[in-house]
Amino acid sequence: MQGGPDPELRRFRTAWWQRLTDEDATYELTRFVVLRLLALVYLFAFFSLARQLLPLLGSHGLVPVGQFLAAKRSELGASATWRIPTLFWLDSTDAGMLAAAWLGVVLSAVALVGVTSAPLQLALWVLYSSFVHVGQIFYGYGWELQLLETGLLGVFLCPLRAAPSGPFPAIATPKIVIWLLRWLIFRIMLGAALIKLRNDPCWRDLTCLDYHFETQPNPGPLAWGLHHAPHFVHVAGVLFNYLAELVAPWFAFGLRRWRHAAGMCLVTLQVSLILSGNLSFLNWLTIVPALACFDDSALMRLVPARWRARLGARFELRAPSRAQTRATKAFALIVGMLSVAPVLNLISCDQEMNGSFDPLAIVNTYGAFGSVDRARYEVILEGTGGDRRPDGDWREYELPCMPGSPERRPCVVGPYQHRLDWQMWFVGNAAARGETIDTQPWLVHLVWQLLEGEALPKRLLARDPFPGEAPRWIRAGIWQYRFSDSRTQGVWWIRRRVGEYLPPQSLESEALREYVAAYRWPDGPGDL
Repeated sequence: MQGGPDPELRRFRTAWWQRLTDEDATYELTRFVVLRLLALVYLFAFFSLARQLLPLLGSHGLVPVGQFLAAKRSELGASATWRIPTLFWLDSTDAGMLAAAWLGVVLSAVALVGVTSAPLQLALWVLYSSFVHVGQIFYGYGWELQLLETGLLGVFLCPLRAAPSGPFPAIATPKIVIWLLRWLIFRIMLGAALIKLRNDPCWRDLTCLDYHFETQPNPGPLAWGLHHAPHFVHVAGVLFNYLAELVAPWFAFGLRRWRHAAGMCLVTLQVSLILSGNLSFLNWLTIVPALACFDDSALMRLVPARWRARLGARFELRAPSRAQTRATKAFALIVGMLSVAPVLNLISCDQEMNGSFDPLAIVNTYGAFGSVDRARYEVILEGTGGDRRPDGDWREYELPCMPGSPERRPCVVGPYQHRLDWQMWFVGNAAARGETIDTQPWLVHLVWQLLEGEALPKRLLARDPFPGEAPRWIRAGIWQYRFSDSRTQGVWWIRRRVGEYLPPQSLESEALREYVAAYRWPDGPGDL
């Protein structure tokens, strides 16, 4: 029987799922951009870690790693090394941890300039995961898990050897990893949307942005103007947030034009968040899997015309080896199996935000700003060298990127993260809810160290009101901050003291001595 193919068969062959699986898109430029941005995130993560390691996690830090690991080994026994996978079971000395942090900085810089491979990406992942699993409260943020999951995908995105010349490997990008990156951005964005809809009514009545710019952890300079923008601008912002987090992720799996449109939406949201605040490297990192929505045909439009032909010639590459293909497929199977718990969490009415379901944090659940504070509260430490009278000479300790003096302009610091600043933001929220300082042992430790005049914690401060000496008394007050209005000149914030968080304490305060002694910190009262 002669004639063309059966019409029904022809329609089936051109169905959207058939076109999706048979697409001829390449992802060499996509891989190039993904790996460079991932390396930039790693660089900032390791650099901020190296600079803050000793005062936070060192042997005389606020939460010493060695003490933490000893307690976990006593609690968990032989299973501790599996439950807490870290290189620092071998060496948790200050020198060993500093060496690991600065090695991470060097390897990140090497990857950033284009000399990268699967072993190098694996080394970055192992090093950073070792810190995340022992970082305790200072590494309990969702983007730490997100960096581990993204970084592990970066391992399978690279060939075993770095390219001998130029930034583009001689082996084609494994498309399975591109799909896994899309699966990651889908869970990140949908998780963020659902946690908002379930938790805080302001997301449902479109008023959350009336408060967010003022009460977010580290506002940027643009946050002042955005806070004072008309209400319809805030409503439009919430609606765009829903478009990016609730609608666009589904099209990350679609055909080329839909994918490109979804990618533009996802990246635009992250850029707007970068401009309005300092959310560590979260938004920079979230752009990484969002870039998997774009193939070379989209990104090539950003390349100057005179370079396109030369660049396109480099993309005629060998297919990945059989061993690499098998390893990638095996990893995709593991991701599929480990995705069951995160998916069940997504559809659960008791959705958990930013959690891991396996010790290695291979597949996690995410969410951001499930609730938005209606007012901003800060806990501010003050010291005096005289007596503890309320009207005495009390001087404030200032943090690098938190509101202190009303005249201080909001900072620009991301993707760098001042981790003490972030924890103090959480303390302010807790204090406003009536929680006491007893629930924040690391903060009690900080007060003790400042009273002793130790130099180490002062590295975390923007201003030390007692340089070269120690105060006699320290207290902590609760302050409410709000952005100044447009008629106020030269002042960014208006603040008022609304309560006391910690009454004046000295080294002789019996309650403070007993509290510190119970934690057996190396610099506790036993050493006096």
